[in-house]
Amino acid sequence: MQHLAPPLELDTLTPTGIADYVALAIFSLAGAAYLSRGFLWDQPDPYAHLAFERPQLKNGGSLHAANKETRNIAQKLAESDKQIVVFWGSQSGTAEGFANRLARDITQRFSRGALSADLSDFDPESIAQLPDTVIAIFILSTYGEGDPSDNTTEFWDWIQKRPTQDLAHLRYFAFGLGNRNYKFYNRVVDVVVDALNARGASALLPVGKADDAEGATQEDFIAWRDDLFAAFRRDLGFPEAEPQYTPALAVEEDRSLEPIDLHHGEPDAHIARPGCSAVRPLRVLSARELFHPAAGRNCIHLDLDLAAQPEFTYKTGDHLAIWPPNPSDEVALLLDTLGLADAAAVPVSIRALDPAQTKLKIPSPTTLAALLRYYLEIAAPVNRDHVRALAQFAPTADAKAALHALASSRDGYADFVARSHVTLARLMHHVCPHRPWPVPLAYLVETLPPLQPRYYSISSSSVISPRRVSITVLVAADPVAAANPAPVIRGVASNYLLALQRRLAEDSNLPAGVSYDLSGPAAMLAEPVQVLAHLRKSKFKLPRGSAAPLIMVAAGTGLAPFRAFLAERRKLLQIGREIGPMVLLFGCRRPDQDYIYREEIEEMQTALEGKLRVVTAFSRVEGQPRVYVQDRLRDVGDEVVRLLEEGATLYVCGRAAMAREVEGAVAAEMARVKGWTEEEVGEWRRGIKRRNKWQEDVWG
Repeated sequence: MQHLAPPLELDTLTPTGIADYVALAIFSLAGAAYLSRGFLWDQPDPYAHLAFERPQLKNGGSLHAANKETRNIAQKLAESDKQIVVFWGSQSGTAEGFANRLARDITQRFSRGALSADLSDFDPESIAQLPDTVIAIFILSTYGEGDPSDNTTEFWDWIQKRPTQDLAHLRYFAFGLGNRNYKFYNRVVDVVVDALNARGASALLPVGKADDAEGATQEDFIAWRDDLFAAFRRDLGFPEAEPQYTPALAVEEDRSLEPIDLHHGEPDAHIARPGCSAVRPLRVLSARELFHPAAGRNCIHLDLDLAAQPEFTYKTGDHLAIWPPNPSDEVALLLDTLGLADAAAVPVSIRALDPAQTKLKIPSPTTLAALLRYYLEIAAPVNRDHVRALAQFAPTADAKAALHALASSRDGYADFVARSHVTLARLMHHVCPHRPWPVPLAYLVETLPPLQPRYYSISSSSVISPRRVSITVLVAADPVAAANPAPVIRGVASNYLLALQRRLAEDSNLPAGVSYDLSGPAAMLAEPVQVLAHLRKSKFKLPRGSAAPLIMVAAGTGLAPFRAFLAERRKLLQIGREIGPMVLLFGCRRPDQDYIYREEIEEMQTALEGKLRVVTAFSRVEGQPRVYVQDRLRDVGDEVVRLLEEGATLYVCGRAAMAREVEGAVAAEMARVKGWTEEEVGEWRRGIKRRNKWQEDVWG
């Protein structure tokens, strides 16, 4: 039985001496002080916010309006006197760039006010309020398994879940961005168009589609845009004028600004990325080469430290984004071509001339050097639209004629870019190398897309190394054309990471054209060696039960997440958990050159006590036929079908073309073993994906 203390007698609480009275007085004062907190003391400083303000961002200089913008698109168009809205849904920035270009071209060519609109900025219900005097244009990307972009999610849910809402007043055009290598090619624009038509909306032109399987996205957009403008002239009676560049931004020198006032290349902290952490510097703990030197290529393994960023937490299968700078050679060439090499450090402020039309994507104020090194995608190929527009700034008549000739023919320009890697700086230097080009800085900011992060599958397990994250990076250096292998297109981020690896190894031997400022914005990444990065959640996950079977199919660096899967399963086995059988199908060129993590995989096989079967495919072994993972999958088809029937999850990681071949091979094996018809196989495919038993992490 619990014994209770006897109640206190009242006389035991009576002060009996000076010490008691002093203690009581101190206690009373302390209590009174605490109760007066916030009234007599410890009040918030009403001027504390001034210490954190940037005066230069006031009065139109801010990236984000002080007053909340309306989320009603019909009201927004009426307030800004626009008759055309170009909605965009973009994951990588391509669709957004197209929308901005199109809105600008419409305004300049047809004198019609056009607004480029992020779908996430407006309530989708307000689209139904658009009058028939307004024209809507949808430019929508599809990625992954037929998924909409992050900024399209709210509109995507509305367009599918509200099928009865009347849209009879809506007149629209639509263009989709996709890749035929993916099973659900341009699914997003197809679903949206079907839903719009079902609600009574009027399509003014058949839907246009870009196919990036052969790198034709830019040309597909140009061809569709020409059809759109023809419809403007023919069907809508819009008179067209010769386009002339009219700036939407003001980019001005401001030498009164001090370095502390400027953005030196840090990513914009205000931009929210769904499912992503903030961007932070991460220390590079180690970096090593994975390919044998005879491979003639590079593949880098990097370990990064999360200890200094306590809010950074990841799960096995997530992605890490690297924010690279542009190559130093490319930055220097562009500055020199513009005649601005001596003005690289001059502060510039950027503001929208019409904030209702143009949203700033670049932090301001900054410097010209930071603008070109960290904020604009200057190393990307130039399309024919850029060539045509650039002609108006040509410093000589001959240069102008050369640009017009290049832009006049799709086939002719394709032949030109097949022989050289054409960036903006290289194009101007090629056409007129000895004269500075008077290209307005506003034009560069408006037409060049913002520099984007590059995403990599995490190759470490969060269970084993929660504060240390690994990525596996194939260093891209692709020949422009098979017939002309000398010029190469180097991946911006992968070659940046190669330069970091060489610095850590104290090896100055870098390929020609690989030069980067590794110190980072305002030297923030110099000591210790760091990179700017953020984490992104992924749906590419291990099943909850460790006893569930796994089938993993990978080629090249697609092995990265499976390295983490296997390490996690081995750890579970070591602590006494039951684990299910696993099959890993892995393909590369040669077993002695680019079989990454080979020793680790062989150790895994031993440690996993017969639970792991590894099936390899090599495509470049001399004297042997080329074999790919989809071929080897057919060799083990009976086992794959058996595991799938036992509830296995099938994972595919690598290029989209490979994933499509793998899906076809699995479907063929299911039909062979089960005796199914094509319809039955199709139903099985849909079912396994609905149950999340088929997962893909693919690109390209």
